[in-house]
Amino acid sequence: MTITARPNAGPLTVLVTTRAVLTLPDDSLLLSPATISISPVTGKIVDIVPTVLPRSSFPPSTTYINYGAKLLIPGLVDAHVHLNEPGRTEWEGFSTGTRAAASGGVTTVVDMPLNAIPPTTTLAGFKEKLAASEGQCWVDVGFYGGVIPGNADELLPLVEAGVRGFKGFLIESGVEEFPAISSNDIALAMKTLKDAPTTLMFHAEMIPPIADSVGDAVQASDPPLAPHGDLQSYQTFLESRPPSFETYAIDQIVSLARLAPNLHLHIVHLSATQAIPILKAARKSGIDITAETCFHYLGLAAEGVERGDCRYKCCPPIREQLNQDGLWEELTAPDSCIKTVVSDHSPCTPELKLLPPRLQTIEAPHMHHSDSGIDMTADLEREEEKQEVDIRAATKEVGDFFAAWGGISSVGLGLPILYTSAKNRAAAGSKSTPSIVDIVRLCCAATAKQVGLSHRKGALKVGMDADICVFDDTDEWVLHSNGMHWKNRCSPWEGHRFAGRVKETWLRGQKGFLDTQSGW
Repeated sequence: MTITARPNAGPLTVLVTTRAVLTLPDDSLLLSPATISISPVTGKIVDIVPTVLPRSSFPPSTTYINYGAKLLIPGLVDAHVHLNEPGRTEWEGFSTGTRAAASGGVTTVVDMPLNAIPPTTTLAGFKEKLAASEGQCWVDVGFYGGVIPGNADELLPLVEAGVRGFKGFLIESGVEEFPAISSNDIALAMKTLKDAPTTLMFHAEMIPPIADSVGDAVQASDPPLAPHGDLQSYQTFLESRPPSFETYAIDQIVSLARLAPNLHLHIVHLSATQAIPILKAARKSGIDITAETCFHYLGLAAEGVERGDCRYKCCPPIREQLNQDGLWEELTAPDSCIKTVVSDHSPCTPELKLLPPRLQTIEAPHMHHSDSGIDMTADLEREEEKQEVDIRAATKEVGDFFAAWGGISSVGLGLPILYTSAKNRAAAGSKSTPSIVDIVRLCCAATAKQVGLSHRKGALKVGMDADICVFDDTDEWVLHSNGMHWKNRCSPWEGHRFAGRVKETWLRGQKGFLDTQSGW
């Protein structure tokens, strides 16, 4: 069989492998040998043959790459990332965050509306974020809008501007510019968006009221379950945010869903398995609600967190091994309510993690410039604010899980984390183990669908963007700090051994990452 270059397509680039995860016409997935022809001009996949064709089948001008038995899968779509620019570029930025994504086979990230200043809660704020991203992104980037008290009139204009969904917090977010929403705010957002082609997402933790008369005011107050015990003990922190926070919040969301029966509702970073029956019952009753979980909930467990190691702090918290087992079981269930797995990459400077001296192996980079090259030292007001934050952090006790910033850095690590964890579970005899096909469904196809990009992203299929991840599942390696590509090299994944490594990342028909010393 001979393939000729299509008219006006220009020279072809052809990638061949004995193993690729292909999307069939009915959108089912198949692990198969493949010859994938892409147009570097259009950036699209122009042909797929489910066998390995030799170089002689193509015109001499063809770029032909034989990957042998390495896996070719669609570029991952990480639908939950905090890039923090503008405003907190000492934490992360478009350039460093998207480079880290590319290093892990991620070709699309969707940026959360908070931690940047201003947040993406207004059309003006969205335009400012778009301007900051210009010329900096190593992968494709989508954006979420935010739901906060008083911004209901901004929601539909943000839909028209192209945001991929909306997120609201049912408990304090940790940054003052993104306050929590009440039940009334949720209802108003649902009514506003009820006919819009979008998704309304929730950080689903709420403090159960200690009395019916307390109402929503309790969400902005000091937790009634205040810490009792050693603040450097992870168990103390874990007990302060019990599963009831998640179940109560999801109950409240489900109770209001009737206000917008056609609106897709989504629970971000589901941690507690106790919430799964609530979600399944809601789905069975006809409510369009789904959930995601995160790589850290599937690969880390509370029993492994050492005293004072605040790198593990996130909210909802990483729970016990038994809870993790339940997440894996749900993930592989035929009727699972967990449809996607994401990173929730939420970085900060190492100082804000309040790490004890034994864990302070990496010095924080001294930030003179934002990722866009702007001299931040000229912004005296912003510099003074940063110094005040550093001073406040310095006065807090190291190893204090309650005072440390909550968030885990992991963008670009998701595929090795999930593949390694699944492999280890299979070796231990677990039956709830996803295959590479399942991983593609969870991290590529379903995430692309969630954010309205399934017509371009998340599949190896003719006509789709030629976003391709080359994954060597035989390469075992250990993550060291110098192998972290995000801005601040501080992560609980440091020192972990992984089975499988991303070797190349192709974005719209162009190679954007190569696993060499430079990477780019």
